[in-house]
Amino acid sequence: MAKTVYQKQLSFLKRAVESDKLPHALLFFGRENIGKKEFALDFVKSVINQEINHPDFILLDPEKDIQIAKIRELIHNLCFKPYSAPKKFALVNRAHLMTQESQNCFLKFLEEPPENTHLILITNHPNQLLPTVLSRVQKIRFYLKNISDQDEKTGLELKEIARADLASRFKIAKSLSEQNIEDVLNSWISYFRKEMISSLPDPKSKKLSFLIRETEETKFLILNTNTNSRLALELLLMKI
Repeated sequence: MAKTVYQKQLSFLKRAVESDKLPHALLFFGRENIGKKEFALDFVKSVINQEINHPDFILLDPEKDIQIAKIRELIHNLCFKPYSAPKKFALVNRAHLMTQESQNCFLKFLEEPPENTHLILITNHPNQLLPTVLSRVQKIRFYLKNISDQDEKTGLELKEIARADLASRFKIAKSLSEQNIEDVLNSWISYFRKEMISSLPDPKSKKLSFLIRETEETKFLILNTNTNSRLALELLLMKI
C-alpha cells in the first residue's frame, strides 16, 4: 500500500538509487499513523533485495527515550561494510525520542558516513530534533493518504476537543504545540470551510465562520510573532 500511496516520495528515492545518489541520511516526517514506517520498510526491502530480518538492516523502534548507548551501538554496527546486500540501512523510528546527547552522538556519523551505508530517521515531531541534525539530513515530508482520510481524521480530532473538559484541552494544546502546528491548523481551517459550505444556510455556519477566523489568526500569531504557541493554542481550543 505504501508504495502506491506515496508515489512522489518513491519516485524521488528510486531515481536517487538508480543514479547512485541516495543521500546517506534521510528524514521521513509527517503526522502520526500515515504509513511513514511501512513505506521505509518497503523501500529498504526493494533496495537490499532481501527481507527485513537481514544483517544489512538495523531497525530501532523505541517506545521511550533513546539513550546514547543505543546510538553508539547502532553507529558501531553501521561502520561495518554491507554483508551481502549492495547497501546497509539503519532505520530509527520515532527519532524524536533520541535524547539531546544521543542526537549529538550522531553528528560525526552524519558528517562522515561510511560508504554504502544509509540512515533513515522517522518522526512526527521534527521540531524536537537538533538544528545540527536537521541540517545534515535530506528531508522528505509525508502527508495523509488522501483528502477524505484527512477530513475524517481532522473531524475526529475536533470532535474530541469539543467534548473535552478544560484540563484535557490544555493537555491537547501542549501535545499540539510539539507538532508541526502549521500543518495541523491548515487541516482544521480546511475542515471548517468544507463543513461551513455544506451546512449553509444553517445557523451552524456562523460558528464555523468564527472558528475559521480564530484559527487563521492563531496560525498567523504563531508563525509570524513571538507569541507562545502553547498559550495561543489553549485560547483557540477554549473556543471550539
